[in-house]
Order: sequence, then C-alpha cells, then structure tokens
Amino acid sequence: MIELKHLKTLQALSQYGSLAATATHLHQTQSALSHQFSDLEHRLGFRLFVRKSQPLRFTPQGEVLLQLAQQVLPLVKDAIRVCNEPGVCALRIAIECHSCIQWLTPALQQFRQTWPQVSVDFKSGVTFDPQPELLSRELDIVMTSDILPDQGIHYTPMFDYEVKLIVANDHPLAKRPHIEPHDLADETLLIYPVQRDRFDVWRHFLQPAGVSPNVKNVDNTLILIQMVAAKMGIAALPHWAVDSFEKQGLVKTKTLGSGLWSRLYAACREGEQRQPAIEAFTETTTDHAVENLSYVKAAKGSNAYAPKEKQLSGSILW
Repeated sequence: MIELKHLKTLQALSQYGSLAATATHLHQTQSALSHQFSDLEHRLGFRLFVRKSQPLRFTPQGEVLLQLAQQVLPLVKDAIRVCNEPGVCALRIAIECHSCIQWLTPALQQFRQTWPQVSVDFKSGVTFDPQPELLSRELDIVMTSDILPDQGIHYTPMFDYEVKLIVANDHPLAKRPHIEPHDLADETLLIYPVQRDRFDVWRHFLQPAGVSPNVKNVDNTLILIQMVAAKMGIAALPHWAVDSFEKQGLVKTKTLGSGLWSRLYAACREGEQRQPAIEAFTETTTDHAVENLSYVKAAKGSNAYAPKEKQLSGSILW
C-alpha cells in the first residue's frame, strides 16, 4: 500500500516545508501533488499532515511514516549503489565467428583494465547455436547478427558492416566492376558448416534471384581465405575481416550488387542489458570496434531489434 514514491514525497515535503515548494521540486503541479496525498490518505484511513499549517505540520501518523522514509530510503540507495558496483563476477560470452577474435581480444584487454573484478570466458565457433544457451543461462552475452524475435532476448546494436565477395586475384570476377547474382551461378561458394539459408549472401542476394551455386563447407577462416586465393572457390565475408588479407595481396574484395550490409548485435537476456558489467562490456567492445576496424560504421539508433527488412531468422555472415 505504501510505495517508495510515497516515502520519497513525504521526505521531500518535510524538507521543503510546503506543498507548493515540494511540487516544484518534484516537477509536479501543486494540485496533482495534493490529489496524490488525498488519495493516499483515503486508502490509509488517516491524515498525514495538517493542511494550511504554517509551517507545515505532520500528524502523528505522518511522523511515523516520515521516520520510515528516513530509515528505508538510504537503505534502498545503498542497495542500488552495491548493485551498480558489483564485486567479483563472470561474463560468459559466445561469438559466432572466428574472425571476431581479431578485434575482440584487444577490446577485452581494454575492458579488463576498467573492470578487473570481472572474469571473462568466451566460446566461439559456427557449429553450435548459442542463443538457446543464452536463454538457459549457460551464457551471458552472444555477439551475433541473428534476430530471434519474441524469445526473451534483448539485442543491443553494435556496428554495421558490409559483406563482400572474396575472390582470387586472377579470378575472372576480380575484373568485374560489380557483382550480380547470376555471376555466381557456376561458382563454388565456400561457407561455414551451417545451413546455407543462414547466410545473408544466400538469403538476400542469391535466393531472391533464383541463383543456387555449389557450396563447400570450410570450418576455419584462414583455410577459407587460402582456398579462395588458390581459386578453389569464392566466399562472402565482412570487409573488415578480410582487409588484412587483401592488403597482403592474397585476395580481392568485390561489392555484391549495390552493397550488402548487415549489423552486429550484443544479445543478452531481456531485462539484463542494463547490468553494469554487461553494459560496460558492450560499450567498450563497440567503441573499440568502431574506432579500430576498417569498413564499419556505428549502428545508428538503439532499437532492440533490427529494421524490418533485416529481421533474419538465423542468419550467419562469417
């Protein structure tokens, strides 16, 4: 029946000495504040203070509740402070790509300098499905491009990146000014060992055009790049993930259509996205990626889900 907001209002009333001053402090109208007290007094069955008294005077019952406010509110404030300053804890993180390690490791070092009391353990790979483990509390954060709506998962946007076609330097496609779906019809597409319809290049580039090239599974990014360089197939990967290989002259990147873009999210259980360690980890890794990775840009807005046209059902892009 008595809520924290009532105790806070009583404390403010005692501090400021009048309804008018208290209403100003609480950014309310005096009539709204008076109505709030009248409603509370009606439910309690007794008066809290003597109206029109100068200075304002609490009734005996009001004094009891004021003492309660003075005891409880500091305890609540201290509890919130403790929650925002956690002791030793652990974050269990999953990443769905090998190439994320390139920038996640230095970002992790930066995070641990600020949060030394938080231990971080992470799992990577493309042959497991981490989001169910997130819901079962086996994991705390999943870095993903998957959007699984209505699953009790919150998705914090991190950054946007372009998916590029990767070809050998002397591959015929390397000379094309731009790549259309039919250009890949007779190629071998190298992908990670998951369902092909989980890839953006398949769902949003090839499939709409009715193009279905041969596919070959490769479970390691470095081996995949070497196979592309040896003209054993082509691949589609984030531009930032292959930038160093392209600069070494191993492969070339080509734009798919007018540009195939996707977004990376930090996924956690709904309601836990504001936990200090999770929020700090997400902000630190996002800032580090945007500042240090080539060909990425900060995700605009803070929507919990991808735009409608990007709401994929199990896409994996690297």
